Amino acid sequence: MILRSENEEETITAGEKFATGLKPGDVLGLEGELGSGKTRFVKGICRHFRVIDRVNSPTFILVNEYTGEVPDVGGQITIYHFDLYRIINPAELDTIGFNEYIRKDSIVIIEWCEFAEKYLGKVFNKVRFEHGDDENIRIIKF
Repeated sequence: MILRSENEEETITAGEKFATGLKPGDVLGLEGELGSGKTRFVKGICRHFRVIDRVNSPTFILVNEYTGEVPDVGGQITIYHFDLYRIINPAELDTIGFNEYIRKDSIVIIEWCEFAEKYLGKVFNKVRFEHGDDENIRIIKF
């Protein structure tokens, strides 16, 4: 499926709608150029899970942790939001204990997920983001 987002709020809403299919234990990879809407999409996912913390890119700290609530079911969920843009070698993931974040009771979202796939030796479900023909347009491919 391909979605054309006209503005930031539509990208956030797309993330919110996408999140209805996410469940604890899921790992999601986000691919796309800088500024293509990945973090806005994560904001929408977090909105769905009623995260009250400020959602921003963890570019310089590698991971943000958000606590939310599972709609309709109740109970808390932890969302780990990684940005691996600055990772040079998949082995660097050892230093942050990357494996420990992948659990059945959390959701892991990884921007620039290629190194994580190499590190874990598995392919994630992915969403791809591209710039459109106008500076505000984003193309989101599911």
